Amino acid sequence: MNFKKILFLLVTGVSITSLGIAGCAPQQQDLEAGTQPSTLTGQTETEIPATTTTPTTQPQERPGDVPYVPTPQAVVDAMLKVAKVGKNDLLYDLGSGDGRIVNTAAQKFGTQGFGIDIDPQRIKEANENAQKAGVTDRVKFVQQDLFKTDFSKATVVTLYLLPEINLRLRPKLLSELKPGTRIVSHAFDMGDWKPDQTLTVEGKTIYYWVVPKKVPANLR
Repeated sequence: MNFKKILFLLVTGVSITSLGIAGCAPQQQDLEAGTQPSTLTGQTETEIPATTTTPTTQPQERPGDVPYVPTPQAVVDAMLKVAKVGKNDLLYDLGSGDGRIVNTAAQKFGTQGFGIDIDPQRIKEANENAQKAGVTDRVKFVQQDLFKTDFSKATVVTLYLLPEINLRLRPKLLSELKPGTRIVSHAFDMGDWKPDQTLTVEGKTIYYWVVPKKVPANLR
């Protein structure tokens, strides 16, 4: 075999190998982006879009309304307990941070949940924690302005924001949420809307409300 023929075969072999390696990447991406099983919310079957191992985020559209301070796990547990969260609930956590409220509800009670946060770093962290907890089939974290979020399907809403943010959210919550929806806030109340229950856990205050059938005039 002459030198030119050997050189031709070597070059051809490298080209084939290179093409083979490049062809593997889309197949792996397709596998990672596969859809998750459907889940149940109340009596309605709902499919949650898959949370991938490399979640897509976008530039933060504006500064956040509150600084990121995680809710202690004992308070998370108490918030879920007072709201009687269960497997048929759809929980929305407003300002979800590292995702601990949503992930805990899914892990302990089988609850379907959505976490809303404007910070892409928090969304990334929450998705990583969901992976570790093994609950990616029941939760989704959305990078979004909570004032632009539709809460109407929620049966439970949790939040740890600031007094002025709670007051800004109050009319939106009362107008969008169905009567009977439970709302739980860590640390801050909602002004004239008196809570149905208040409790203290490890020195932290938790407020609990149930959306009424008829909203009082002073709260509209």
